[in-house]
Amino acid sequence: MSQLRSVVLAGGGTGGHIYPLLAFADCLRRHNPGITITCLGTDKGLEKDLIPSAGYDLRIVPAYQLPRKVNMDLVRTAPRMMRATKVTRAILDEVDADAVVGFGGYVAVPAYLAAWRRKTPMVIFEFNDPPGVANRLGMRFDHQLALGFPHLPQTVPALKHGHVTGVPLRSSIARLDRAGLRAEARAHFGLDPNRPTLLVFSGSQGANSINQAVSGAAKALTAAGAQILHVIGARRDEPVEVPAGLPGPYRTLPFLREMELGYAAADLVLCRGGAMTCAEVAAVGLPAVYVPLPWGNREQYKMAGPVVAAGGGVFCDDADISPQWIERELIPLIMDGRRLTAMGDAAAAFGRRDGDEALRQLTLRMVGATV
Repeated sequence: MSQLRSVVLAGGGTGGHIYPLLAFADCLRRHNPGITITCLGTDKGLEKDLIPSAGYDLRIVPAYQLPRKVNMDLVRTAPRMMRATKVTRAILDEVDADAVVGFGGYVAVPAYLAAWRRKTPMVIFEFNDPPGVANRLGMRFDHQLALGFPHLPQTVPALKHGHVTGVPLRSSIARLDRAGLRAEARAHFGLDPNRPTLLVFSGSQGANSINQAVSGAAKALTAAGAQILHVIGARRDEPVEVPAGLPGPYRTLPFLREMELGYAAADLVLCRGGAMTCAEVAAVGLPAVYVPLPWGNREQYKMAGPVVAAGGGVFCDDADISPQWIERELIPLIMDGRRLTAMGDAAAAFGRRDGDEALRQLTLRMVGATV
C-alpha cells in the first residue's frame, strides 16, 4: 500500500480515551488532508460532543459495558456484542478502512472484533496501568501495541511486547513554548506577571478535597507572594469560598478548555495523577504536586510514580491534602525558584511531545504504507 487512505479510530467514554484520539486524528490530517478519518463512539460518552466539534465524522455504535463477574449480564453479552460488531463491520466496509486504531473504552471492543473478522490491520494504544478491559480483549488478536509511557513494558507483563510511542497530545500543548507565552497567558487570566503561579486542576469534575485545601490556604499562599489559577471543575456541587481582600490574585474557573494557557501561566501544578494529566504536565516541563485518587488499586500512583521518581514531581496523599499541608509543604516549594526549575527540567526529560507522530509511524508500518 502506497499510503494510508482511510482510518477508523475507536475510543470513547472519558477524555482519557478521546483526547489522544483527537490528537492522533489531527496528526493524520496534518500529513494527509485528504485522508478519510472515521471515529466510533457511543451516544453516552463525551465523544458525542468532543469529536464532532473537532470536525471529525462520528459514527454511533451500540457498545456495551463488559461485565467483570459471571452473572446474567455475561449471558446477554454475546448477542449484544454480535450486534455491535455487525454494525461496526458495516462501517469499516463502507469507508474501506485500511486500519483500525483503538484507544480503549467499550466502543473499542466491537471495533477490535470487526477488524479481526475483516482482517484489517489493528493498532491498540494503551497508557494505563493496568490496561483497560477493552484493550486487554483486543490484545488477544493480531495487533500492534502502542504504549504511552516507557515504564509500562517493564511493570505490566501484558504490555512487555509493546512499542513506546508516547501519548498523542493536542498540538497546542505538544508545541507549547511556556516561556514565550507566559506574559500573554497571565494577562489573559488577570494575573500578576511576576508572582509565582500555582495552577490547580483535577479533571472536568474537580475534586472537593483539593478545592477546599487550596481555598483554605488562600491567605497564606497569597501572603507568601504566590498567586493561584484554580480550575474548580464544571460538575462540582460543593461551593469553593475564596476569601475577600487577599494580598494577591486568586482566579477561579469552572472549566478551562485552553489548557495550554493554564500551563503557560503556571510555575507549579497541583493535580490528580491520571495518565493524560501526567503526560501533558511532564511534556510541557511543569513540576507538579500529584494528589492521586484515593480509591481503586492505586492506579494514579502507578501513573505518576515514574515522573516523581525522576524528580519531576512530589506526591501528597488525598487524606493529607489540607490548608496546613499546603502551608507547610507547598508554599516553600513554590517560592523556591531554583528547585522548581530543577523539577521542571526533570519532568521535561521524562515527558514526550511526539506521541502523535510516533503512533502514526507505527500505524504506517503495520499496514505497509509509506509517507
